[in-house]
Amino acid sequence: MRTVDVARESGYSVQQVRDLERLGVIPPAVRAANGYRAYTPAHVHALRAYRGLAGAVGPVEARRLLARVRTRTLAEAAAAVSALHVRLARERDEALRAEEALRAIRDEAGTGGAERDSDAMTITELAGALGVRPSTLRFWEQEGLVAPERVTTLRARRYGLAAVRAARVVAALRGSGYGIPAVREIMGSLDRLDGLEDTARLLGQRLDRIADRTVALLRAGADLAAICEGERSGRG
Repeated sequence: MRTVDVARESGYSVQQVRDLERLGVIPPAVRAANGYRAYTPAHVHALRAYRGLAGAVGPVEARRLLARVRTRTLAEAAAAVSALHVRLARERDEALRAEEALRAIRDEAGTGGAERDSDAMTITELAGALGVRPSTLRFWEQEGLVAPERVTTLRARRYGLAAVRAARVVAALRGSGYGIPAVREIMGSLDRLDGLEDTARLLGQRLDRIADRTVALLRAGADLAAICEGERSGRG
C-alpha cells in the first residue's frame, strides 16, 4: 500500500500518516526498491486503533498502549485493553455517585438531616472509595474543598456524610479537568439553587464525555484485535 492508500483507508492525511509513523504509532514502513514507503493493512489497523484510543485516553497513553499491544503476549495485550474499559466504567460510576451526592445535598439543604456514625469514613477509606491518594484529600482540605472532622488525640481525620458527599462532587469535577480555584467556587455555590443546578449540569457533561470516550474505545476494539492476531500469527 502507498502512503496515499493508507491515508484514505485510515482517515488521516498523508502528512499525518508520516508524522504518526515518526512518533511510533505505526511500525516503520518498508522501503520499496524505488525508495517509496510500502505499507500493509496492519498499518491501517494501527492508525484506526490509535484514533479511537486517543479519543478514549489521550494521544500519549494511546501510543503507549499500542506499543504494548504489539510487543506483549496476547494475554497481556488483552489485559491492557480491558483495564481501559474498567477505568472508564469506574469513572462513570464515580460520576453517578457524585450526582447522587449532589441530589442529597440539595434535598438536605437547610433541613439539618441526621447523620449516623456508620456513614463516616476514615481518610484511607474515603481515598479508596474515590480512587485517590490520602495526600490528595489532605490537599483538598488545605484548599478548602472538603472539610473533615477530627477525632482522637492524634487528630485522625473523620469524614462525616456531608464531607463524603462533597468529596465525591470534588472528585468528579477534578476528573472533568476543573482547576482548584474553579472547584472551590463551584463548591461554595452549593448553598444556592443556581449553584446546585450548574453543578448538576457539569456532572451531566462529565457523564456525556465518559460516554464519548467509551464509544471511541469500542470503535478501536476490532482494529486492536486485528493487531493482536496479526502480530502473533506473522501476518500483516
